[in-house]
Amino acid sequence: MGDYHFVYKDVEGASTQWDDIQAKLGNLPPKPAPFKPAPFTPAQDEASLPKDKSWIDQKSQEELEHLEDDLDLDDDNFLQEYRKRRLAEMREAVKISKFGSINPISGSDFVREVSQAPSDVWVIVILYKEGIQECDVLMNCLQELATRYPATKFVKIISTDCIPNYPDCNLPTLLVYNNGAVKANYVGLRSFGRRCTPEGVALVLCQADPVLNDGKSGNDGSRKSVLEGVCRKLIEKVVTEHEDENDDGDSE
Repeated sequence: MGDYHFVYKDVEGASTQWDDIQAKLGNLPPKPAPFKPAPFTPAQDEASLPKDKSWIDQKSQEELEHLEDDLDLDDDNFLQEYRKRRLAEMREAVKISKFGSINPISGSDFVREVSQAPSDVWVIVILYKEGIQECDVLMNCLQELATRYPATKFVKIISTDCIPNYPDCNLPTLLVYNNGAVKANYVGLRSFGRRCTPEGVALVLCQADPVLNDGKSGNDGSRKSVLEGVCRKLIEKVVTEHEDENDDGDSE
């Protein structure tokens, strides 16, 4: 018969008296504490969670759209109304998030992106060409406005892609569309004053119509806030320039 060797192991973490003596003398390193698994916590059932405002806030738009069947007659009417309000906010946020920058388009995109835009969306089109300094100046102003007013749609198109043989001397040209129709057009930088600034462009665009919209208020309220904000920024710039001139004069 072959020799059989058995290795007997004690319970994990246990030690013999001899091991304890050797450990006290420093001949053995201390034994690690025995492993203990974390106590079991059963997962909370979705149905057992309290149906309140925070419960609805955790839902995605898709979940909220299918939540109506889960809110039965025993639930508070407040939850029904809060769900509708949250859905409206999410849908508005999705609509606004589509914009916020100047989107390049081609001639074949024009009807879909501009003429067929939703009736509640104002579209600003800049006709431009690369290498023309005046186009770059206006483009920089529009980029700032596009970020500031993400509910307004900004697009750019090379002038001759939009209108064949369009003369370069008319660039940049700005077209304002709403509900499929041209509401205004501005040819050249001279349309926006001696100095073309984002505030100056915003002031011209909103003189007659609520063209710029930040998505946080209605059309009339947005137009009023735009004009008030533009006037405030213009005053701040004048004050800052005046202070800088005084500082330069004092240093001489």
